[in-house]
Amino acid sequence: MDWGMKNRLSKIIKPKTGRSVMLAVDHGYFLGPTSGLEDFRASVTPLLSFADTLFVTRGMLRTCVDPNTDVPVMLRASGGTSILGKELLHEGVTLSVEDAIRLNAVGIGYSILVGADWERDTILDFARYVDEAERYGLIAMAVTAVGKDMAKDARYLALASRMAAEHGAHMVKTYYCEGFEKVVDTCPVPIVMAGGKKIPELDALTMAFNAVSAGAVGVDMGRNIFQSDSPVAMIQAVRAVVHENTTPKEAFQLFQELSEKEARAGKKSSGVAADDSVKV
Repeated sequence: MDWGMKNRLSKIIKPKTGRSVMLAVDHGYFLGPTSGLEDFRASVTPLLSFADTLFVTRGMLRTCVDPNTDVPVMLRASGGTSILGKELLHEGVTLSVEDAIRLNAVGIGYSILVGADWERDTILDFARYVDEAERYGLIAMAVTAVGKDMAKDARYLALASRMAAEHGAHMVKTYYCEGFEKVVDTCPVPIVMAGGKKIPELDALTMAFNAVSAGAVGVDMGRNIFQSDSPVAMIQAVRAVVHENTTPKEAFQLFQELSEKEARAGKKSSGVAADDSVKV
């Protein structure tokens, strides 16, 4: 890994803690205006200052993210299918390396579909993308997407993550599972935990804590942040877990305190006193 690539990696994984909070907001590439991201700009802008890296599509980066931001960007580089199609997992290349460079990205994320019908296509396309990324010093992150018929267990996720590394991935994004230590220990490149579907805040914080305790360098979390009732509070709680080793219980307490503070500020700005109540 050359100097430029090491420098880009240091922008994703903070040298001070060796950890990273990536904010995943690329869901629209196959889900469209998913819940929490209907107004992309309004949802994402308040979260940027708390993210170490933004994982996003080039279209939303160009149209909805302030170019003055100093948050490093990872770009979604695979896609081409939608939630409505019969071949959701048959993704292909949707971003050139030249465009990634033009957009000043530090790297790209590409889904490999180990065990799916289109396994070979996605892995070979990713391997070719690694060659291009290496040429220009970009970080290539493999996203170990899974099909609905495949279990998210340690055996499968360790297989997918190791295959990603064997084909040249500089980072791997994968799901948390029981026995996650096996997934991390058998993958020679940094792993970030995928947040997955929305679950209760305490459960999401516990999952993040368990993942970094097992050796993950951080999280690439989306729906468990932007679909929270208080996204700004949630991303700060996640940061506390990842960068400060805060326990899930303490982080959830922080989330509640920040949420209440935000609610009081909202009432005050709308002209309603914080202790006002509706009288019948």
